[in-house]
Amino acid sequence: MPAVLPAARTEPDGSAVFRVLSYNVRSLRDDRAALARVIRACAPDVVFVQEAPRFFRWRKSVAKLCRATDLVYVTGGATAAGPMILSSLRAHVERTEDVLLPRTPGLHQRGFATAVVRIGGARAGLLSCHLSLREAERHDQAGLLLERLRALDTPYAVAAGDLNDRPDGRAFRRLAGSLTDAWAAAPWGGEFTSTPHDPHQRIDAVFTTGGVEVLGCGVPRDLPGVSQGDLLAATDHLPVLAALRVPAVPSGKPLRTASSWARRAR
Repeated sequence: MPAVLPAARTEPDGSAVFRVLSYNVRSLRDDRAALARVIRACAPDVVFVQEAPRFFRWRKSVAKLCRATDLVYVTGGATAAGPMILSSLRAHVERTEDVLLPRTPGLHQRGFATAVVRIGGARAGLLSCHLSLREAERHDQAGLLLERLRALDTPYAVAAGDLNDRPDGRAFRRLAGSLTDAWAAAPWGGEFTSTPHDPHQRIDAVFTTGGVEVLGCGVPRDLPGVSQGDLLAATDHLPVLAALRVPAVPSGKPLRTASSWARRAR
């Protein structure tokens, strides 16, 4: 377990070390100042948000969060039924797409927020998700997540979110069968994300495709600037912070795309 989570940097070869944060913010219904302090202390380059504001003047609420955290809006929110992506100015956004998933009558609409970004010399696809509370639908959505990552057609990709499933669940295992579970690869900080007052289960996770090096991943419970009081006040989930190293895109050479790693995983 790494003692210190690496800071963001660009390596001499163009590869990028960057921090990603996955956080269910419960529609900003709790202590927004505490939430902003936690996010700033984590110093993320990318934030995968779940339960972003979706209703009246939701864009205004997101803009306030961005100002409070020195981040910019990338995509998602109401347009993806809750998942959202924010980033630092270090990320250059190539394209975005919000995807609504098939809806089961009587259950909440679900969706994915997706983007392709460049950081340093690296290029990666991003996907923020919040899977269903119903087991069968959640398992199907895990399969759709893998398909959507392939459709991004990038050399490397990162997916993160609230899975509503534990590591021994079918949806979680479906994702971990094709992707790298960042906590399992390089545990750092705390493991359990729910609930802040009684952490006993890991239902939030960061996943990466092959070639992405996980330098550390977990709940930032002892990170300087993150207090227990703020973690309890900010929302009803604990965040997951990961440091990743993504190789630079080779110049003038064929790229290994997300489609190729997916074929090998089958």
